[in-house]
Amino acid sequence: MTRSASLRSLKTTASSPARLLRGAASALLFGTHLMVGTAFLPAQAANGAPALQNVNWSEYLGGPDRNHASPLSQINRGNVQALAVAWTYRSGDFGQMQANPLVIDGTLYSVTGTATLFALDAATGKEKWRLAPPKPSALRTLRGVSYWTDGKIRRILYCVDDSLCSVDADTGKIDRQFGEEGRVSLRAGLGAAAEKMFITSTTPGTVFEDLIIMPTRVGETEGSAPGHIQAFHIRTGRLVWVFRTIPAPGEYGHETWPADAQAKGHAGGANCWAGMAVDRARGLLFVPTGSATPDFWGGDREGETLFANCLLALDARTGERRWHHQIVHHDLWDRDLPAPPNLVTLKREGKTIDAVAQITKSGHVFVFERETGAPVFPIDEVPVPASSVPGEKAWPTQPVPRAPRPFARQELTVDDLNPYSKNRDEIVEEFKRLRTGAFVPFSLDQGTLLFPGFDGGGEWGGAAVDESGVMYVNASEMAWIGRLGKAPSEEQLSSASPGEQVYLNTCAACHGLDRGGNPASGFPELRAIAARRTRAEIDEVITRGRGMMPGFGGLPSAQKAALVSFLMGDEKVEAGALSGRAGSAADANADVPVAKSPVRFGGYQKFLDVDGYPAISPPWGTLTAIDLNHGEHRWRVTLGEHPELTQRGIPPTGTENYGGPLVTSGGLVFIAATKDARIRAFSARDGKKLWEAELPACGFATPAAYAVNGRQYVVIACGGGKIGTEKSDAYVAFALPPGH
Repeated sequence: MTRSASLRSLKTTASSPARLLRGAASALLFGTHLMVGTAFLPAQAANGAPALQNVNWSEYLGGPDRNHASPLSQINRGNVQALAVAWTYRSGDFGQMQANPLVIDGTLYSVTGTATLFALDAATGKEKWRLAPPKPSALRTLRGVSYWTDGKIRRILYCVDDSLCSVDADTGKIDRQFGEEGRVSLRAGLGAAAEKMFITSTTPGTVFEDLIIMPTRVGETEGSAPGHIQAFHIRTGRLVWVFRTIPAPGEYGHETWPADAQAKGHAGGANCWAGMAVDRARGLLFVPTGSATPDFWGGDREGETLFANCLLALDARTGERRWHHQIVHHDLWDRDLPAPPNLVTLKREGKTIDAVAQITKSGHVFVFERETGAPVFPIDEVPVPASSVPGEKAWPTQPVPRAPRPFARQELTVDDLNPYSKNRDEIVEEFKRLRTGAFVPFSLDQGTLLFPGFDGGGEWGGAAVDESGVMYVNASEMAWIGRLGKAPSEEQLSSASPGEQVYLNTCAACHGLDRGGNPASGFPELRAIAARRTRAEIDEVITRGRGMMPGFGGLPSAQKAALVSFLMGDEKVEAGALSGRAGSAADANADVPVAKSPVRFGGYQKFLDVDGYPAISPPWGTLTAIDLNHGEHRWRVTLGEHPELTQRGIPPTGTENYGGPLVTSGGLVFIAATKDARIRAFSARDGKKLWEAELPACGFATPAAYAVNGRQYVVIACGGGKIGTEKSDAYVAFALPPGH
C-alpha cells in the first residue's frame, strides 16, 4: 500500500483509537524526507467517536499520487448543506491565483497574485508572515509551493521568475545555504544557448528524498529553450541530474528529430509545465511533457520528436528513462499533456494493478501499468489527415485509447451549433467554411476548427481519483479557430521600423498584424495601449510575461526599447532612418530575431456567437466520473452556468472552467473553476449537486481539504482574472458551524 493509500483509508469516524494511531504511524514512517504528516491527537468528536485532530495537505494536489483526495469525512453528504465561510484572507495583491495551498501542522502556505509567499494560521486565516519577491509589481501566476523536511529542518520551495527559491517554513526567511543566497537558476541544466531564453515555472516541483524535480515553462515559438527535466538537491541547490527531453546525438530518441534540428535552433520546448507524480516506494517519477516548438509548424522538426507529448517514467534518483509512451506524434495543435498524471490502484479481472492515468486536452484518458508502461486498455493508432502546408509532414497516425471513452465531445456537426444564438445562420455559414475533425492540421488557405479547443478538454486543474479508482475530471467544451499565414516578407520587414520588425516577428501571431488583438480569446488589442499602460509597465510585461503571454527577456535591450516605442506610438524617424528612444536604427536592428519558418500562426480565436457565447451548443463545461477499473463513465453533469441565460429560461449551460476537483471520504466532490464565481459540492456517488456558495471572485484553482483542532476545512484561492473576469486577492475557507 502506498502512503497516500494508507491516508485515504483513515476516516474521522474510525472504529477505534488504536486503528487511528496505527494508520498515523504508517503514514508518517513511510518516508523520512517528506511527511504527508497526518497528526492524530486524542480528541472526541461531538458524537463521541474518536476524531482526527490535525490532517495535513502537505503536497501539491494532496499527495505524491496527485489524486486531489482527502481522507476526511467530517463534512459529508448528510451535512454539507450547512457548510459556511470559516474565514477569508485578503492579501492585498490582486491577480490570478491558481494555487493549491499546502497546510502543514496548522499553518497554510501559499502565494498571492504577485508571487508573494505567505503563511497563515489555517484555523483563522490570520497571517503569520509573508515574503515579497524582488519586484512585487510584476504579476505572476503560480499554482502553489513545495514542502520538504528531514524532521528538523523545514523548507518551502517555490519559483520567482527564472529561479527556484528556498525559504524557512517557520520564519519565512530565505535559506541562504541554498544555491546563491537562497536561489538557483532554472537554466542550470539547459546549456549555454538557453542563457537568455525565457524560462520560468508556474507549477510546484516534485519532492523525492532530498531532491526536487522541477517543471518548467518555456517559450512556444522558434528559438525557445528546451524543456529538459532537472533535479536539484534541496539542501544545497546543486543540480543533480538532467533528463534531456530533446535527446542529444547518441541518446535514445535522437533519431526522431532531424539531425541538425538542435544546431539550427529548431529544437525547443518538449517541457513539463504541468507538474509530475512520484511513486516513492518504487522510486518512479512520472513526467507529462508538452509540444516541441514552434507549436503549429513542424516543417523544420520532421519526425515523431521524442520526448515531446510523452508520459515519461524516470528513475527518480538518477533521471534514467524506464519507459515512455507518446500521446501525440509530431504535435501540430499544441496538445501539451496538461496536468500531472494520477497514480491509481485498479481491480481488473481479479487482478490488482498499480497504474498511472494521464488526462489530455483532447478529453482522453490514457491508463498504463506503472512498472512496465503496458496499456491497461488497448490503444489504436488511427490514420489522420495529412498537412496541406508545403514542407510540412504530419505524422500519419495518432494514438487513441479504446477505453475509457472521452470525457469531452470529439466531433461537431451543424446540429451541434448553438441553438440560442441570435446569429445562428451566420454561425452555420462560418462553420461550413472551416476545416473540421480530429487531428486536422492547420492550413494556409482556410481556418481549422480545433475541438476540444486549445485549453481542452482537460486542463492544468487535473483530475481527482478516489480510493475505489473512480476519476472525477472537469472539461471545458470550447471550440477555437486556428489559421496559418505566410511569414512577413523581406520587403515588409525592410519597410518596417525597428520596433515594428520586432513586433512582426514576436507579437503579431497573437495580437494581429494590425495590433487589433482578439480580446474574446484573451489577447488584448495593442493599438491604444499607451492610454492604459506606462512605458515601464509595457517593458515589464515584455520582459517577464503575464498570463498566457511568455516573457521575452532574451530580447536585446535596443530591440525591446524599439518595440516599446513602437507600441507607445513615439518611435522616431530621422533623416530617412528609423530610430528608437534607446538607440539608433542600426542598434535597434542589430540581430533582430528573424524567424526561419516560412509560416506564422495566425493567432488564437474562439468560435463565438455575436453575444460572445460559445458558438457550439451546451454544455460548455462538464464534470464526469469515470470508473478506471472498467473504463466506464459513472455519471456526467453540467458544470457552471451563465445566470443571465438561466433567467431567460435556458437550462444551465456550463462555462469554461480552470482549476480541478477535490474528492473526500465524505462522499463529496468539491470544485470551483467556473466563470460564475461559485464553488459547488457534488455527490461522488451519483453527481447530484448538494451545495454551492458564491465566492468573492472566480476560483480558478483546485481546493484543498485539511483539519485543524478536529475541524475540517475546504479552502480555495479566488483570484479571477481569466476569461474576462474581475481579479481578486482572496482565499476563502469553509467549515461546518460549531455543533454540526
